[in-house]
Formats: sequence, structure tokens, C-alpha cells
Amino acid sequence: MAAIEDHLTTPRHRVYVVLEGGRTGGIIGYVVEAVLITLIVGNVLAYTLQSIPTIDARFATFFSVLETFSVGIFTVEYLVRLWTAPEDPTCKRGRWLGRLRYALRPMMLIDFLSIAPAYIALFIPFIDLRFLRLIRLLRLLKIARYSPALSTLAQVLAEERRALYGTVLLLLCAMVFAAAAMHVVEGGDHSASPAFATMPGAMYWAITTLTTVGYGDVTPTTGLGRFIAGVTMIVGLGLFALPVGIVATGFVNSIHRRDFVVTFGMLSRVPLFRGIDAQIIGEMMVMLRARAVSAGAVISAAGARADAMYFVISGEVEASLPNRKIRFRTGDFFGELALLEETMRAATVVAVEPSRVLTLAVDDFNHLLTKHPGLMRRIHRMAAARAEDIAQAGAISESEIKAARRMRRRAERNPDAPVF
Repeated sequence: MAAIEDHLTTPRHRVYVVLEGGRTGGIIGYVVEAVLITLIVGNVLAYTLQSIPTIDARFATFFSVLETFSVGIFTVEYLVRLWTAPEDPTCKRGRWLGRLRYALRPMMLIDFLSIAPAYIALFIPFIDLRFLRLIRLLRLLKIARYSPALSTLAQVLAEERRALYGTVLLLLCAMVFAAAAMHVVEGGDHSASPAFATMPGAMYWAITTLTTVGYGDVTPTTGLGRFIAGVTMIVGLGLFALPVGIVATGFVNSIHRRDFVVTFGMLSRVPLFRGIDAQIIGEMMVMLRARAVSAGAVISAAGARADAMYFVISGEVEASLPNRKIRFRTGDFFGELALLEETMRAATVVAVEPSRVLTLAVDDFNHLLTKHPGLMRRIHRMAAARAEDIAQAGAISESEIKAARRMRRRAERNPDAPVF
């Protein structure tokens, strides 16, 4: 929270962080997000229950109060988002033009449409209320603001749009060819369905067959027509599997990219690896091993050989020393001197809460150093120059600090000698 408060210089920026930051906006941001999500879900449930006459009649007053309250909250949210628009780094500058462009963004349009039916019904009471209720369901799309999965899906669809357009084009081509074939084969047969006599009717049959829905209201009667129908069904299975595969692959790639960015960033933050070529960092990433630990589980026991360094991906872990305790949270790392000097753990590291850690084993790291002799010399020199500082900043045991000092003394006596 301290990092956020440092740059909150105006009330408008504080409000912007609360609205857009969610949990990172502090307790107020968390409450605001929870209230908005609850209202969105409650409105969808109310819409569903109102379709049951007995429930609608019994709780009509409650539904009316919920609608009025929701419209009020969503209206305030919409206006406040417009007010804080200049705080968005991607928003175009300009007092009014910038806000107008911000209002035309997809999520802002959804916010507007979710409250518009209430005001339309207020000023134009004779309009069809059922249509307005349908538009109210757009409030469900507002939840995309708070769902990383939906945001990822939207990003994947945008990135894979060309491939998806291609599958749609293939589907249209298959529909037209199947419809034309059935129109030729079945259209001249008096015993066949009248739908095949026209291309639009044959296209209706083609699309229901390609989607494997097959209502059965239009069916071929000739042998050749049934053969074409069978081929159309098989083609439909393949065509509709394509978008699923494209979206699934996009999801996997997105997750891998995110994991790559997080892991690469964590490795590059380690002083020992600073300035190392990105290709070698990539090789190091392959050596990392993920490990999930439950609350209270021991990650590293006192007295055990220090055979790996650790990166905290999520959660929180604690190292207990005789005179103090050190906590490592998401993004922190510890035990890097184990990669350079054989030491024993003097502290027990325990997970304070369910956590995920990545481990870089000493044996794997030594294999990397053997593969890149130049890297070995570079890391040894860097470690010798920074050993004691690194140990005091991140080591969790006195033995590691002593080992760091030994490395410094060796380097000072013989700068070209390896420190192992």
C-alpha cells in the first residue's frame, strides 16, 4: 500500500486507484470491487427470478428497490469513471475530447448501456419493457472488469482474430458448397423436401447439418443426397473443432507468456545474474522446478545442505534465525549463495501460507556454468565483488555470510582463481 500512496497526489487520482486498482487500491478498493460484483450478480439473479410470475408478484417491491439502488450505484460509478478518465495513462489528453474518447471504449459503452434502459423507461414509459429488461443483462458483461480470465479471453480473441476469421470463411464456403450440391441433387426430386428447391432453404439445411444440430425438419431422400449429407456432417465436425483449438492454443500461449515474463523478471532481479545474456537466462529458466507448499510445510530445514536457491512465486515464507525472523513474499528470492559455496542451512524456512516456489538446483547451475566457461568466470568475479553485501541482504544463515566473506578473501588474494 505504501508504494501506491507515494504517488497519490490528488483526490481524483486516489479515486482512480480505488476504482481501477481493485485489491491493489487498498481496503476501500477491495470493498468497492466486492460491492459492484455483488450488485452485478444480484441483478442477473433478479432478472432470472422476475421471469417466474409467482416470485415476481411476491417480491415485486424488492425487485423494484434493487433496480433503483443498482441504477443509482452504476450511474455514480459511470460518472466517476468519466471524471477520473484523465488519470488513465492511455487516455488521450484534453478535458472534454479525452473523456469523450474514453466514454467510447467498449467497457464504458457497456457501463452506459447497463443503466440506459432505466432512464429510457423513465422518460419514455410506453416503450416495450421486455426489450429494456433484455438490455439490462449487459450488466453481466461489467464483471469482465474484475475477471482476469475474461480479460485474457478477450485478448486471445483479439490476437487470434485472423485465424478465427479464416475459420468463419471456411464455414461459409462449406455451407454454400453443401447447399449448392443438395440443391442440384435434391431440388429436382418431387419427393424431396421443398426446402431444397431454393438456395436459401438448402443453406438452412447446410448450416444445421454443419453444426451437427440436425433438426430433422429438412432431410435428403436420395442416396446421393444422403452421401452429401454424411460428408457435410464430417466436414462440420472438423470446421467447428478449429476455433476451439485456436482459442485453447491462444490461452496456453498467453499463460506461458505471462509465466515467462514473471520468471524472467525474477531471475534478472538477482544481483548474481544481473547483466547476463538473455539467452542464458532462458536456459536457466528451463532448469527451474515448481513446487507447491501448504501452510506450515518446511521448504528448507536447518542443518541440511544448501543445494538450491529459491524464488517465491506466490504466498509468503518465513526463515527463523536464532535472533530474528525474515519473511519472503511474492517476487523475493533467497539462498543464491548456495550456488557458489557449499554451505549448511542454519535456519528453517517454513511456508506461512499456501505458496508456490521455484527452485534452482546447484547441480543444474553447475552444469550451466560448465557449458558456458565465460559465464563461470563472470559470475565468480561478480560474486566475489558482491558476496558479503548479497549475503547480508538476502542470506538466511550466518554460515552463508561467513562463506561470502571467504569468497571475498579468496578473490582478493587471487582475482583470476575460481572461488569454488
